[in-house]
Amino acid sequence: MTTAASPSTRGADAPFLLTQRRIWIIFAALISGMLLSSLDQTIVSTAMPTIVGELGGVEHQVWVTTAYLLATTIVMPVYGKFGDVLGRRNLFLVAIALFTLASVGCAFAGDFWALVVFRAIQGLGGGGLMILSQAIIADIVPASERGKYLGPLGAVFGLSAVGGPLLGGLFVDHLTWQWAFYINIPIGIAAFVIAWFTLTLPSKKATAPIDILGVLTLSAATTCLIFFTDFGGDSAHGWDDPLTWLFGAGLVVAALLFVLVESRAKDPIIPLSLFRNPIFVNATAIGLTLGLGMFAAIGFIPTFLQMSSGTSAAESGLLMLPMMVGLMGTSIASGIAITRTGRYKMYPILGTLVTGAAMVAMTSLSAETPIWLICVFLFVFGAGLGLIMQVVVLVTQNSVSPSLIGTATSTNNYFREVGASLGVAVFGTIFTTRLTENLTGVFAAAGASAADASSSAATIDPRTLQSLPDEVRDGIVAAYADALAPVFWYLLPFIGLAFVLSLFLKQIPLSDVAGLVARGEAVGGAEAEALEAARRGVPSAGDASPTASRDEAFVDDTADGARR
Repeated sequence: MTTAASPSTRGADAPFLLTQRRIWIIFAALISGMLLSSLDQTIVSTAMPTIVGELGGVEHQVWVTTAYLLATTIVMPVYGKFGDVLGRRNLFLVAIALFTLASVGCAFAGDFWALVVFRAIQGLGGGGLMILSQAIIADIVPASERGKYLGPLGAVFGLSAVGGPLLGGLFVDHLTWQWAFYINIPIGIAAFVIAWFTLTLPSKKATAPIDILGVLTLSAATTCLIFFTDFGGDSAHGWDDPLTWLFGAGLVVAALLFVLVESRAKDPIIPLSLFRNPIFVNATAIGLTLGLGMFAAIGFIPTFLQMSSGTSAAESGLLMLPMMVGLMGTSIASGIAITRTGRYKMYPILGTLVTGAAMVAMTSLSAETPIWLICVFLFVFGAGLGLIMQVVVLVTQNSVSPSLIGTATSTNNYFREVGASLGVAVFGTIFTTRLTENLTGVFAAAGASAADASSSAATIDPRTLQSLPDEVRDGIVAAYADALAPVFWYLLPFIGLAFVLSLFLKQIPLSDVAGLVARGEAVGGAEAEALEAARRGVPSAGDASPTASRDEAFVDDTADGARR
């Protein structure tokens, strides 16, 4: 246990003081990193039709999103585990640097597949920004108080999600799509500088060998899973293609090898004991099913708005505003309410019901749907998501030992991203396959040869659409509406499953000890404030006695997954 230090105590022997001032300074670094990651994703979503049209990749546009999600998914457990054993500061800086440098590559990509490669590298950085931000929050803020910090994070996400589509639309309409990536460069540099000077955390050294085999087998399994679903739903391969089933076999083999490796590893990348914790399993399953429906829906709504409703890229960005207002409102409100009451179970239940209702409404979308009604649908959809996303992470972190905060956070996010990758790949393939067939039919009916019709379908973008004859343009608009709206029916069963899982989510008390304090790596609360006052030579109200709770860690009870 750390004892009180004299005012002159300095250097390595001094305790790491988790004062309120330091918490807010660290939080500023996290805000900058989250802004960088979230802004990029939303800018690209509005610019997507123009990007794939100019680079000739309409029929492969799902890969721009899938590459990012696949890379993000693979590295999440790596960042989570390495952060637990090595510390999170340097990893956070590496993630920012990777993301920023990859943005430069995306801006200068000369063809479609070069863009896909750099988007994957962006994912390597984006995954770290997402996981490390959430894990650092758990390190410095107790679960019982975390809601008021998740609120500002939700606000930053909402701000970037509103500003991103708008900026993306403005760049496409008035500059070039490359500006959707240029903008990341100054933001990335600023985020790196802020994190370098403000993100002060205790350093660590690994006490067990790094689970390299676990990383490799998990990466192989994830890659095979995404390729299996992509190739199976792709018209160029399909489910009867031997290559599709070769990836399927690779998935099974890699998954079995991963389980075998993890059962024998001294410090596994994903400890199998986590899956004997029912609260962790339940929260993770909710995240997976939510990812299946949420990302598939969000990824293609801007495309629908631009091509089916005839709006410009900038206008479609503005039309995403209601969804983000709904998400921001319920995310902040639920976080504050959880902090005040300590109860969280009702929010995922309510959130899945609201999200499901919005999806049912969106199955009716057509080229004739009024814009104001689409905005209402999007607001309800966002409000439902805001009641679920941050709550699931909070529940996961609260259900495990403080020594596993990063690992549990990354594992939960990993399975959510697996769901997102599957959702975008499977339902995106359904959408693009149906769309390509519809567009080819439209151009063929207009008198184009089979080859010309296929080529025109692959390179159509919003600007080209406006220059076409009215009859052809109306046919293209109908083709987009016919391709996307029915996809929401396929997503509904997963939202229904998330609702059922939410009903069985167990309510347990929220911890009142921050992760760093519980692990004995920092001094927090009144003790930290008193020591900081002593260091500064400021008279304090009295000597603070070390809090006993700092030496009481969560015990991961594999029988019922609850804290004791």
